[in-house]
Amino acid sequence: MAAGEPAAGYEQLLQQAKELLVNYKDSEALQVYEQVLAVAPENYEALCKASYLHCRIGDRFGDETSKINHFLKARQLAEQAYALNPTDAESNFVMGLSIGCQAMVEGPRQRLAEINQIKGYIDAALACDSSHAGAWHILGRWYFKMANLNFAEKLASKMLFGGISDNATNEEAAYALERAIAYSPTNIRYYYDLASVYAEMKDTVACKSVLEKAIALRYETKEELELSRRCKIMLQQQHKS
Repeated sequence: MAAGEPAAGYEQLLQQAKELLVNYKDSEALQVYEQVLAVAPENYEALCKASYLHCRIGDRFGDETSKINHFLKARQLAEQAYALNPTDAESNFVMGLSIGCQAMVEGPRQRLAEINQIKGYIDAALACDSSHAGAWHILGRWYFKMANLNFAEKLASKMLFGGISDNATNEEAAYALERAIAYSPTNIRYYYDLASVYAEMKDTVACKSVLEKAIALRYETKEELELSRRCKIMLQQQHKS
């Protein structure tokens, strides 16, 4: 079977998983993708999607143990997908995503090391598919993080990694997040993150505009409702500033 092609006989399960994912049933979709992987461990589509879902689901847990377990599994599946097809947008995307998630639960030095790994995978994803909204989103978050390192983090970055963050700016972060919204205009997470960048830049007009668009979106999940609430609070703060 060529990398990236579904294993014969699993198209129905893969279609079922896609429908569950579209309908925000992440846990159910993950179970179906894992069914495929149980009998076809090199199914590229299932590897990528299962990695993505482990990242999403893990992010919802409050306890570190559950988060770590999901993020470790996400990284493992991403590495398997990447080994099968290292030049495809999706394998590079889930590598960048899973590394970013793992960095959230690591110590400071390891976190910085992993953040520095992300950009290469995301650049490769966008080189393959310049309209990949998820990759633009991660790139925007990467620029924002690197542009706003504290003094100790900047020093460590220069000593350990050659100062990779030197050219990162909030303007680059905003541009990348704007591209993410252009390719996925209904994802409230992208609006919230872009508004946060504009707030950091003290661009009140742009921040308000983004937040107003975010609040006008339709919401389907608890996560989206929570992000809407945060957007409303941020908008109130911007009006006071």
